[in-house]
Amino acid sequence: MRKVKLQMQLSLDGFVAGENGELDWATFNWSEDIIQYVTQITTPVDCIILGHGLAKGFIPHWAAAANTPESDIFAKKMYETPKVVFSKTLATSDWENVHVGRDIVADITALKQAEGSDIIVYGGGGLVSNLIAADLIDEYHLFINPVILGKGMSIFQSLENKMALNLIHSQSFDCGINVLFYKPITRP
Repeated sequence: MRKVKLQMQLSLDGFVAGENGELDWATFNWSEDIIQYVTQITTPVDCIILGHGLAKGFIPHWAAAANTPESDIFAKKMYETPKVVFSKTLATSDWENVHVGRDIVADITALKQAEGSDIIVYGGGGLVSNLIAADLIDEYHLFINPVILGKGMSIFQSLENKMALNLIHSQSFDCGINVLFYKPITRP
């Protein structure tokens, strides 16, 4: 069965965005060591999952980055990897290599059971919250930024019961981000 990996930026107090969706607090000036970490977890990925709101910026960004003379392997991977965008309003996609998903639980369950390699989820917050509540994430790669927001959007608000996780690895990076890599503890 394919693994679903979550790669998500969080504030130190656990928020993925400000109260109005702000991301200006997140560290995007990454150091070489964190770029290597991200490359390592995305290399075996052959499917990217996105929410519609995130896809509006993510897909055009990587399309532009992949089609420049200074494009690198990572940009090409982000652009060329097939994507599933979950939306309540889109019927079809105008983007290349993108399928529109509707039923998060059924569609992700089917993807996990299909032939292929790892799947990675980047967000948005509502989509990730639903995936967590449905226990569909196999690996949590939480990028903890050195900032406290006080208020904001949580990805854990839909969880109705406690979820125990096992810390597999933690690492501090030169840019100030700490990555916590967890896997859910198997339930009986």
